[in-house]
Amino acid sequence: MDQNKIIHIVGAGLAGSEAAWQLAQKGISVMLHEMRPVKTTQAHQSDGCAELVCSNSFRSDDHNQNAVGVLHQEMRLAGSWIMEAADATKLPAGGALAVDREQFSHYVSDRLEAHEKIKLQRGEISQIPLQDANFTIIASGPLTSDSLGAAIGELTGHDELAFFDAIAPIIHKDSIDFDKVWFQSRYDKAGPGGTGADYINCALDKQQYETFIEDLVSGEKTDFKEWEKSTPYFEGCLPIEVMAERGPETLRYGPMKPVGLTNPHNPDVKPHAIIQLRQDNALGSLWNMVGFQTKLIYAEQTRIFRKIPGLENAVFARLGGLHRNTFLNSPKLLDQSLRLIAQPDIRFAGQITGVEGYVESAAMGLLAGRFAAHAMMHSDDEGQDLPPPPKTCAHGALIEHITGGHLLAKKSFQPMNVNFGLFPPIDTPTHDEDGKKLKGKQKGVARKQAHSQRALKDFSQWLTL
Repeated sequence: MDQNKIIHIVGAGLAGSEAAWQLAQKGISVMLHEMRPVKTTQAHQSDGCAELVCSNSFRSDDHNQNAVGVLHQEMRLAGSWIMEAADATKLPAGGALAVDREQFSHYVSDRLEAHEKIKLQRGEISQIPLQDANFTIIASGPLTSDSLGAAIGELTGHDELAFFDAIAPIIHKDSIDFDKVWFQSRYDKAGPGGTGADYINCALDKQQYETFIEDLVSGEKTDFKEWEKSTPYFEGCLPIEVMAERGPETLRYGPMKPVGLTNPHNPDVKPHAIIQLRQDNALGSLWNMVGFQTKLIYAEQTRIFRKIPGLENAVFARLGGLHRNTFLNSPKLLDQSLRLIAQPDIRFAGQITGVEGYVESAAMGLLAGRFAAHAMMHSDDEGQDLPPPPKTCAHGALIEHITGGHLLAKKSFQPMNVNFGLFPPIDTPTHDEDGKKLKGKQKGVARKQAHSQRALKDFSQWLTL
């Protein structure tokens, strides 16, 4: 590689892998740095690129009515390697796009390592900026090492922020009692690679649910170090027991809502609450507990979760856990090209920028790669920066959020999943094709569809720049 024409990327997770692919596809040489396996983290279990450490779900793939589905489709339009890998390794998951973790990571890793423009270098990076780097993209993720985190803190001049993200348990299918559970997606909805019966469902009656809530609240939890105790959780990924502490009905309106499902073992009785399990590998031998991120100690997890009907003899392939996530105060530090304002030859990408979720992280890698590629190819042309995507599309809405859009509503910066609330308002139809006035839910559907259509049109136009 010509060291004078190379972009360094720190971190081979979802964002770093996507950024590397976008650059390499533009003919630009990349040095992709990954500290694993030389240095490990609390959550990773392999040295593969783009390892998924929490859920195996990329969430909804509906690009007509769901913001994350729109983000999926925008990434596909941009030639996303992460989305190609997800589509190639998808599993049945109702309306969601879920993947086989190992196959997904192998799919990403194999092509990255084989690409003639990408060199993967193992070992921890502890100093920024890197020597001899024209441009650098830092995509070290939510599990940034202490030494690199300290270097980023010195570089930015601001204290880093942190929150906790919890991991859900995974169960061996052959240990589940199918005389008590059943296969069904909510409202029998079939998603990518699915049939409409993609989840394993465990029903609880009122007494079982109340006992379950009591156990969650009283169960022994993981202890935090003193300096970790004031770190907030991300609202979109709360531990199950934290939700239970907010009130006895909280879970029934969250991951345990008993809607859109009928228990064939007792069809005349409506379940008081339902726990769903989602397929976690291609073989269908492992299933994860949807929404059951937890900080309960291992012994309490097995004791409490084996009280769930159908899981009395559950064998856990992995119990739940908790890890620390790190992100920047991006509105003060980054511009809309993800550049560090104080040092524009350095960009950040992924969850460390303040987006939340697999797809959002990869999307920031996609943008960082495209911004850096454009800067490299137009280095002699002043004023030729690639503008960010329009705020009307999913990528642009996320950029707007992490670079200041949130300040209108919040006093301090917090991570965010993509959602239509981040999109600018849009005029929506008031009547259907037959001239009948839209009401209630119909109006909401029409608004989402209008957002989706505008987003995909505007993003497609941006890709021509």
